[in-house]
Amino acid sequence: MKTLSSPGDLVTIRNRIALLGPTDTHLWGSMSVQQMVCHVSDSFTFPLSHHPVAPIRITRLPVPILKWFALCVPMKWPPGVPTLPILDQQAGAGTPPADFAADRATLLAALDRFAAHTGPLPRHPIFGTMTRAEWMRWGYLHTDHHLRQFGR
Repeated sequence: MKTLSSPGDLVTIRNRIALLGPTDTHLWGSMSVQQMVCHVSDSFTFPLSHHPVAPIRITRLPVPILKWFALCVPMKWPPGVPTLPILDQQAGAGTPPADFAADRATLLAALDRFAAHTGPLPRHPIFGTMTRAEWMRWGYLHTDHHLRQFGR
C-alpha cells in the first residue's frame, strides 16, 4: 500500500504536485487547480495544528469499517467524497488561493512537515482515532485523489 511514510511514494507525490500548472482543469468536481492546491495544503496543516474538529458522519457504516475500507481496500477514492466544511474551498473556507507558484510551494512544504511528523495527531473527523501509519496512508490517498482530479 502506498503511503507518505515511504520515501519513494513521497517523492512520487512531490513530483506529481510539481507537474501541476495554473491552467490545469478538473476532470471532476468544481474546485480550480489553485483551490485544490490550497485545500490539500490545508488538509496537511490542519491536523498538525491539533485544532479539534467535530466528528462528521458520511455514511451509516460504523467508523472502524469505513476507515478500514477507505484506507485498506486497494481501490482509488472515487469522485464525490465529501469535503470537511472547514476545508471546503467551494464554501469559502480554508486558505484562499493567491499566487499559484507560492501556493504550490506551500503545499510541498506542508506535505514534507506532515510526512516527517512523528508526534501525536488529533482524531480525524471522519475516521476517528488513527495511528501514524493510518494518517500517512490517508495523506497519500487524499493527495492522490486530488492529483487524479486534475489528470496528474
